[in-house]
Amino acid sequence: MLKIKNKAIIEHAMDAFKTNGILDLSIIRGYKKEKISFPNVTYFENSDFMTNNILHSLMNARPKIEQAISSKEDIIVSYSDIWYEPAVVRQLIQSKELISAVVDTDWEEYYEGRTDHPIEEAENVIFDDSQHILKIGKHIITEKKLKENQGEFIGLWKFTPEGAQIFLDTFDQLNNKLGMTDPYQNTKEWQKSYITDIFQELTDRNVKIHVTVIQKGWKEFDTVQDFKKAGGELPDQTE
Repeated sequence: MLKIKNKAIIEHAMDAFKTNGILDLSIIRGYKKEKISFPNVTYFENSDFMTNNILHSLMNARPKIEQAISSKEDIIVSYSDIWYEPAVVRQLIQSKELISAVVDTDWEEYYEGRTDHPIEEAENVIFDDSQHILKIGKHIITEKKLKENQGEFIGLWKFTPEGAQIFLDTFDQLNNKLGMTDPYQNTKEWQKSYITDIFQELTDRNVKIHVTVIQKGWKEFDTVQDFKKAGGELPDQTE
C-alpha cells in the first residue's frame, strides 16, 4: 500500500490489468486487511497469513480459480509487491500455453547495490530452447553455457482453464499426502511453500510451464531500500 508516484504499488498492478481490458479483479488480503479497500474488487481472506506462505494464501481464492475453469476463461495471478508495465501483461495474455510464467532474462542488473535483498534471493528460472521451465526456485546455480536460458521469475503468471485444473488437482494430491509441517521441495514446511515449489513439482511431473520472456519493465519491492530506490518516500509515521 506504500505509494510510488502518488499511487499504491498494488494500484499500479491493477491499472496494468485494466489497461489490458481485465476488469474482473480479486485481491487476497491478510495482514492489516482493513487497509486494502478498492471499489469493484472481489476480496478473499487469508486468516492464516502468520503461518502460511504464497501457495496456501493463493488457495483462499480457489472459488475464483474454479469459476474461471467453469467459464472457460484464463486467469492471471500476480504477487502484490511488484510493479510492471502494462506491456508485460499484454505479452503474457498472448500466450496460449497451459501455464505461462513471466521471466526477466535481463535481471541481474536490478541487483546492483541491492544489499538488503541480495541476488541469492532471486527466484531464478532455467528453461529449455522451447521456453519451458527446467528448474525454478531460489539458489539455482547455472553453468555459463546456460546463461542465455536463465532469468528471474517476477511473480506474474497465467493459467488457461486446463492449466488451472491441473494446478488445483496437483495441489489437492499434495495436500492430501502432506502434513502442514512436512518438508516439501525447497521449503521446510508444506504450509510455507512458494509458488515456485509447486511449479517445480509440475515440471517434475512433465507438465510444461511456458516462459514468457521479458527484459526489464518491472520492479520488486521487498525492502525499504527497494522502495526508496524506486523513488518512494516513506510516510512520517508508519503503523
